[in-house]
Amino acid sequence: MLRRCAFIGMALCFGPLLTACDQLGIDTPQKAAERQVADAKAVGSACRHALRAIEDCYTLNPKADKASVFAGWREMDEYMRENKLEGVAPVVPRPAPGASKPAPKKSADEEEDADAEDDPKAAKAGKGKAAGH
Repeated sequence: MLRRCAFIGMALCFGPLLTACDQLGIDTPQKAAERQVADAKAVGSACRHALRAIEDCYTLNPKADKASVFAGWREMDEYMRENKLEGVAPVVPRPAPGASKPAPKKSADEEEDADAEDDPKAAKAGKGKAAGH
């Protein structure tokens, strides 16, 4: 009997502390999964509103869950049809198939070296300054 009372007492004391995790912003795996699904549905809805095909949406958002993206796209499609809403033309162009990533930016040293190759006089002047002349 004493153990039962102790357990109930502990539950009453520590119960509120355990439910406070949500208030502290600590994510549980379930909350993280729910957020990912909600984000993917929002992406799908936004794609449909921007008059993008579902395939474009998948291409532009490769990390998003495709089933959730499609669900959001479909829900927005139904909503727009029911309310006779027009979409908004997208501003970001669709990436060309097979387009490579842009070249990484050069550092300041690499830019000076490239300039020196183009202008030999600038290369000599740059080396003279660096040497302390």
